[in-house]
Amino acid sequence: MKKKVLATLLAASMTLGCLAGCGSDGGNAGTDGAAAAEDIEYGSGEITIWVAENVTSFTEAKVKEFMEANPDMAGYTVSVEPVGEGDAAGNMITDVEGGADIYGFAQDQITRLVSAGALAPVVGENAAFVTEQNDAGAASAAVVGDVTYAYPMTSDNGYFLYYDKSVVTDPTSLEKIVSDCEAAGKNFYMEINSGWYQPAFFFATGCTLTYDTDNDGNFTKCNIDYASDKGLVAMREIVELAASPAFQNGSSVDNGTNIGAIVDGTWDSASAQAAFGDNYACAKLPSFTGSDGATYQLSGFGGFKLLGIKPQEDAGKLAVCHALAQYLTSADVQLARYNEAGWGPSNVTAQQDPAVQADVALSALAEQLANTIPQGNYPGDYWTLAKSLGDDVISGTLTSASTDEELLNALQSFQDTCISYAN
Repeated sequence: MKKKVLATLLAASMTLGCLAGCGSDGGNAGTDGAAAAEDIEYGSGEITIWVAENVTSFTEAKVKEFMEANPDMAGYTVSVEPVGEGDAAGNMITDVEGGADIYGFAQDQITRLVSAGALAPVVGENAAFVTEQNDAGAASAAVVGDVTYAYPMTSDNGYFLYYDKSVVTDPTSLEKIVSDCEAAGKNFYMEINSGWYQPAFFFATGCTLTYDTDNDGNFTKCNIDYASDKGLVAMREIVELAASPAFQNGSSVDNGTNIGAIVDGTWDSASAQAAFGDNYACAKLPSFTGSDGATYQLSGFGGFKLLGIKPQEDAGKLAVCHALAQYLTSADVQLARYNEAGWGPSNVTAQQDPAVQADVALSALAEQLANTIPQGNYPGDYWTLAKSLGDDVISGTLTSASTDEELLNALQSFQDTCISYAN
């Protein structure tokens, strides 16, 4: 079983400490006749893939298709196991050697995985595939420093507004949404004590909170300006929202009651449709009028699911893993995965499919993502710190009666602590 693999690709991979195979857009391992090449034995063995439970059978079917189309790689027995994105990252970091060869994970875990030595770099033609085939946010989410480390699977991990259109008359205005919910005796849900949802207010007013990392995934700098006039406007809006009798802290339709509107994601679209029935509607997040009188569009994070490969000692096995990962994230497979499980594609061709375009939840998210930033890499302690800031509002430590000085002091403490995580 021999296949031509780019010598230049192999050399680049070895420079980074591993070998990488290459594959065409359709999933067949390909060659570049214009470049020098060398033979490689694909060999045989076992490959383990971890994916979320709801796409396990789907992935098994696609692996079978791939192997039938690539008999020269069929010496490998591929096992697909139901390990979700959250658990997969933790398991890999704990035990890289015992982890899966190919695994799905959320992009916010990529720095930790690189630091743990759990991701093989994606180089050469494969890196070009990631950049050229996926939207810019998804492609950038797969990069640490200036090295690509994964293949994007989805561009659907963000949040927007689900609402009952018999209650909410104007989904473009936060003040109007809250007022309508109050008048109808309904609840408005948003999770303000979450490092995922909370930045929607701060990014709306123009604040920054990002971290720089080096190629090894180490945090080198925190870029933050929450302790500022624009941060104060965002903080004021959070405490004003929390003061409404309609406000409930939360982000899960299934855990909500008497919902008039909720900030949630595509993963809850079925639950939202069941909850609202004929009154089901979706929209990008609303704008709000700040304490300074200006209007601000709620922003936030965009997130992505990625498919990573564990570093391999055997070049043939690594080549097969890369070809498989590329196929499982190709346009046709992403579209089929959407039709099977509702996962929103990151592939730009799949995104243009009429079925994807007609999905109201994905359409609302796509509109919202134009107002967000891709979630980068954040220290684990950041999430605890953001929860604490929100908890101070929920508990009444910080309220609409708090002075500007008190709110700025809280933001300064938050900012200083965020900076300390990169020192």
